Amino acid sequence: MGNHKPQAETTGTVGVDRRAAVLNSALVTFARFGYRKTSMEEVAKAARISRPGLYFLFASKEDLFRAAVSQALEEDIAEVGRILEQSDRSLRARLLDSFDRWAGRYIGPMTRDIASVIEDNPALLGGIVESFPRRFADLVTNAIAAQVTNLDRGAAVALTQTMISTAIGIKYQVDNREQYGERFAIAVDLLLR
Repeated sequence: MGNHKPQAETTGTVGVDRRAAVLNSALVTFARFGYRKTSMEEVAKAARISRPGLYFLFASKEDLFRAAVSQALEEDIAEVGRILEQSDRSLRARLLDSFDRWAGRYIGPMTRDIASVIEDNPALLGGIVESFPRRFADLVTNAIAAQVTNLDRGAAVALTQTMISTAIGIKYQVDNREQYGERFAIAVDLLLR
């Protein structure tokens, strides 16, 4: 009796985990088929949930898409925040790992499709398209400003924007994550001089 967990507590955790798993499956399905061609039936099948169960969680395909993208970006932002707070590591190492999480992991056939489905449907995503990149830029700018003491805030913002532009350019010129990392490391070394 002492080790027994209340039923509501167990069910709540399972519900949150199940929702996260459904959203992960949905993002992969949207990436595979594109937003327009993806049906709720395909997402339900991929998530191993009934179609009515999927509609219980999400009222529409649009709601599901927004939630799936939001979850992925929220996870990315949280991880970038953790990486940039690791003050025992060099700024260079933290920047490389942060940009790898934000952009590098979206390179390659399937992951490139995820980025494309997000970029191709900005109207569905509303403010998400602007708010998450802004949060990423703020995290990077704050890390640079805290580490490079002779840099004013405006210069830190400009350096961040240059890194973001460089990362985007490299992302579309390479075939895999390793190439992205190598090229971006060269850019970071040049920019931090």
